[in-house]
Amino acid sequence: MSAIPIPDEVKQWAVDIEKIARGCGLDFFPTIFEMVTYEQMNMLASYDGFPIRYKHWKWGAEYEHISKSYAYGLSKIYELVINTDPCYAYLLETNSLLEHKLVIAHVFGHSDFFKNNDWFSHTDRKMLDQMANHAAKIARISERYGEERVENFIDVCLTIDNLIDPYASFIVRKRELPEEDALPPEPAKLPARSYMDRYINPAEEIARRREELKKKHEEQKKRFPAEPERDVVHFLLEHAPLERWQRQILAMIREEAMYFVPQRMTKIMNEGWASYWHSQMLTRCGVCNDGDITDFCTVHSGTMQMQPTSINPYKIGLELFRDIEDRWNKGRFGLEWERCEDMDQKLAWDMQLGLGRQKIFQVRKIYNDLMFVDEFLTPEFAEKLKLFSYAYNRKNERWEVKTREFLDVKAMLLKQLTNFGQPMIYVEDANFKNRGELLLWHKHDGQDLKLDYARETLSNLVSLWSRPVHIRTTSDGKSVIWSHDGNRFEEART
Repeated sequence: MSAIPIPDEVKQWAVDIEKIARGCGLDFFPTIFEMVTYEQMNMLASYDGFPIRYKHWKWGAEYEHISKSYAYGLSKIYELVINTDPCYAYLLETNSLLEHKLVIAHVFGHSDFFKNNDWFSHTDRKMLDQMANHAAKIARISERYGEERVENFIDVCLTIDNLIDPYASFIVRKRELPEEDALPPEPAKLPARSYMDRYINPAEEIARRREELKKKHEEQKKRFPAEPERDVVHFLLEHAPLERWQRQILAMIREEAMYFVPQRMTKIMNEGWASYWHSQMLTRCGVCNDGDITDFCTVHSGTMQMQPTSINPYKIGLELFRDIEDRWNKGRFGLEWERCEDMDQKLAWDMQLGLGRQKIFQVRKIYNDLMFVDEFLTPEFAEKLKLFSYAYNRKNERWEVKTREFLDVKAMLLKQLTNFGQPMIYVEDANFKNRGELLLWHKHDGQDLKLDYARETLSNLVSLWSRPVHIRTTSDGKSVIWSHDGNRFEEART
């Protein structure tokens, strides 16, 4: 990708804004800016921000989608920033100077979030090189085993790359049994009992509990895996009868999927945090002059615009961070803060006290989107942003507002954020019916699996497991098992 020289004025503003960002308390990776054309920006966006990825048709399809959206005026990508150390950010050549300043401030907000949010702590900060290594490895595999064969296998892997455990980076795989499942000591070895022990902890009850746990442990030894395994891809890597090159490709695709998990878990917070700081730096730290304010408001409001049928992570995140800051400051100044209409006075109070600012930095560090919304979304905030949930009215054959009740709206939002709105699938039994077949379990949350998606996914899993694959789920209120043997799909009630 050919580099475009960055204008000196933009370079100087990048230096100045970096100083302002550090003065605001942001702590970010060294940041490298590169200027690109809109074609290059679309290409980078189709590659998820990385200039080098393995060869596959999906990148071309994504490029066509993004390019047409830009050409028709439906969307515009102002910048791209990558979670690496150093942090790489791409500026669009056709942006105005004001847009460049806004984007640069926004990027420093993202970089601060990448570096300091705990959910990014396990990500590979050298993923730019790792992606290139993956591309080179898959290219060598393609030369040896054939491009079509490798591409078909990648197609299968990409259909299940979401069947991972988003918390896998924080899990120690070889874990002990939970304390509640540990066997209690033998009754004969109990110390001398006090006058209440015969009522609270009688020997007969301990003996009964021991027998129950022994049976449970024996059943777990017979079952494989002993407990449902959420990371389906990891389980397949360890136990599926794959060839060496297939295992290598599946491991690389899982690694890349795990890299993007924190970004998916913190989309609202990440964009909200970056938007909070670009608005602060441009309007209150001297980045914008008086003549730029109107143009800034135009660009900023376009980014913050809420769509009637979806949430805007930029808007929700920004307003929720502001709401948290105001609430913590208001808790100190009380009605005086609430009644004050002088924003400069509120800013002075904030700089003097800093409780609200300290709180949002704390939130930025330890929360993800699900925790963020669950903890800080309030009825007043939902009413202020006019949040609602909607549903399809079959009678009128159109989508309509379902409710504006806070608890219903919050429940709907949390449901969308839980597991990214996707079904939770577990490996339940790798020796189903004692025939080496794979049984999955869908943890039903009130929403049925889509039959066509399930059929195709099971078919792809058969090609990896080399034996029939089943999934236990609930459909139309009935417990069923869907099965696929590679040729035929069947449904059986349980």
